Amino acid sequence: MLKKCLIVDEMHKSICELLLEIGIEPVYKPKLDRNGILDEIGEYHGILIRSKTTVDKELVDKAVKLEFIGRAGAGLDKIDVAYVESKGIEILNAPEGNRDALAEHAIGLLLNLLNNINRADQEVRNWIWDREGNRGVELSDKTIGIIGYGYMGQAFVQRLRAFDCRVLVYDKYRKGFGTKNVEEVSLEKMFAKADILSLHIPLNEETRGWIGEDFINQFKKDIYLLNTARGEIAPVQELINLLDSGKVIGAALDVLEKEKFNQLSEVEKTRFENLFSRKNVVLSPHVGGWTFASFKRINEVLVGKIATHYRIDWNA
Repeated sequence: MLKKCLIVDEMHKSICELLLEIGIEPVYKPKLDRNGILDEIGEYHGILIRSKTTVDKELVDKAVKLEFIGRAGAGLDKIDVAYVESKGIEILNAPEGNRDALAEHAIGLLLNLLNNINRADQEVRNWIWDREGNRGVELSDKTIGIIGYGYMGQAFVQRLRAFDCRVLVYDKYRKGFGTKNVEEVSLEKMFAKADILSLHIPLNEETRGWIGEDFINQFKKDIYLLNTARGEIAPVQELINLLDSGKVIGAALDVLEKEKFNQLSEVEKTRFENLFSRKNVVLSPHVGGWTFASFKRINEVLVGKIATHYRIDWNA
């Protein structure tokens, strides 16, 4: 009898065929809502999710047959990892699938910010030809501080090598990774030397709200901020205050503290309007790891890990 896997978020069409190849029966129901998932999850050995679905105690307790959870992407902040693991359920994610997409997007955001591309584009479209006002900043002159040296941080560093800039990396949980191209540093050294700060860390209780005014004000220089990780790591109001003070010269953000605009309070909406009005802020809608190639590659990574979990030879 085949193991059954419920797929509750939109995934590349290849997912069902790939699962069948390793002997897993896929049930593709991306329109299923929370109540529907709770009603059905007891029948399944696996579930594949993106960011729509929260895997908490309520869901896990109903998932009496569940053996694995596959996260189509990197972040595990929607999963109660401790409780899931206490039940002996395997958590599989796929940062290898979208790390290259995110790294390229991060480079694009940073170059856009430093060279005023969005602003210059809008000005030219409005018949404004301001070369001096859009003079750019070269990456090769800068020291980039990176927090987090997992899949995403490493892929970003790989792209930075082409720009011949100095790269400082801090990772609380990883040591001994320094090379001639990457300096493994303390936060104190990053505070002293960095011109640009790029975030590549997961969202958890330790990092939520971490990159705020108290943190940024420890930098010796005024800095640029790049966030392609999670918006809740850098609170909006504190970022606004840092932009107002000039401590943050400009920000490039693929993520926001709250991304469901229809659920914003009036106070939150006002904050976002303030942020959106700024010419020294570049924004994109959490698409850093979301390319046509990564959409498919994530499936391949996940199914490969499911095959390994069940000791299935995918190439047999």
